[in-house]
Formats: sequence, C-alpha cells, structure tokens
Amino acid sequence: MDILQLLTDFFTNYGYAAVFFVLLICGFGVPIPEDVTLVAGGIISGLGYTNVHTMFAVGMAGVLVGDATMFTIGRIYGTKVMQVRFVARYLTEERFMAVQEKFAKYGNWVLFVARFLPGLRSPIFLTAGMTRKVSFWRFLLMDGFAALISVPVWVYLGYFGANNRDWLLTWLHRGQSGILMVLAVAAVGLGVWWWLRRRKTAKSA
Repeated sequence: MDILQLLTDFFTNYGYAAVFFVLLICGFGVPIPEDVTLVAGGIISGLGYTNVHTMFAVGMAGVLVGDATMFTIGRIYGTKVMQVRFVARYLTEERFMAVQEKFAKYGNWVLFVARFLPGLRSPIFLTAGMTRKVSFWRFLLMDGFAALISVPVWVYLGYFGANNRDWLLTWLHRGQSGILMVLAVAAVGLGVWWWLRRRKTAKSA
C-alpha cells in the first residue's frame, strides 16, 4: 500500500485531528511528505468525509504550528539542540553552515523558499531560530505567506481528484515542479522590476 492510500485510510477514520497530527510531525522532520499528507486530506473531503474549506484551515494550522515549533526549539536551545541525536541526523554541522550562508546571501526570503524545499525545510527553520536573527513574527509572516500558496494547491488538488486517482497522481508529481517554476518566474519578474526602478532612480538623481 502506498503512502497516499495509507494516509487516506488513516484520515478517513480519524478526520481533522489525524491530518493536523501528521502535519505537525512533518514539521518536526519526520519523513512523511507534507504535500502527500495535504492531498490525502483533500481526498477525504472530496469523498464527503470532511469539509474541504475546513480541511484547508486545518492544513494551514498543522503546517504553521509544526514549523513554528521547530523555530521556537532553535530559539530556546540554540546550538545545544544539535547535540540531540534525532536532530543531528538531518542538521549536520555542514548543513548548519550552509543554511547560515543562505541567510547571509538571501536574507529572510530563505524562509519563504524553504516551504518548497522538503529536505531542507526543517533544518532551515531550526537554524533560523538558532541564529536569533529573525523575530518570531517575521518568521511566521514569511512562512505563512508561502503556506498560503502551497497548502491550498495540495488540499484542493486532492479534493478535485478524489474520484480520479490517475489524474490526481499525475498532477501530484507535476505539482511541486510547477510551484517552483511559478516562483522562479515571479522571482525573475521582481528582479527585473527592482533593476528598472533602481535604474530610473539613478537617472533622475
């Protein structure tokens, strides 16, 4: 049985609480795909077991609480948390240094992009708390903004594809690449806008 079917069966039996719980542990770095979890939540809504709009709200809550918990742990315990065996498995010294370099280069936008990087999401959020360079509310704003893009995509994809599994699986595999492509185009657009604005300002000076 694949992970999507397993989660769908579990959520069918236990509803919103099960979806929230799985998303919460996803935020802790447990290797359960967050996108598949959200799609499974959408599927049970499409099958009539839950309300899809409520499922979207539960999905947002589970994602943000899980992420905020990782950030807060890093904030409270600092580098000491790297001595915990569970954490040390995915937050090595090399990865910690790499994430710090990303913050130095790209600033708070790393938090936004992290939502779309499954393997790096938890280490980045944990590191953000550890470095104490980002306030909790700034973190929540950046992460929440990104979640408003990804969460509804997966939940409503599951909802509309609940009765067409082949179509659903096709778009599930395409979805992550599609989101990253849209973000890349948006980033290029913002870069061009910033460059044109700066050039205009320089000319008028």
